Formats: sequence, structure tokens, C-alpha cells
Amino acid sequence: MMHDMMGSMGWGMGLAGLIGILVLVLVIAALTKYVFFR
Repeated sequence: MMHDMMGSMGWGMGLAGLIGILVLVLVIAALTKYVFFR
């Protein structure tokens, strides 16, 4: 039971990290577009 809880926690953290990286990439892409096409 405890092991299952830890597994779900790790999965949630991984998902949060993936979303964070996705947002970061989108922000960087938007910034580069703004800088190069001003």
C-alpha cells in the first residue's frame, strides 16, 4: 500500500516536471520570436 502511494507521488511529480518543461519551452519560443521578429 505504501509503495503504491510512493509510486503515484513520483508519477505526479514527473507529470508536474513535464508540464513545467513544456511551459518553459513555449515561453522561450515566444521570447525568441518576439526578439527576432520585432
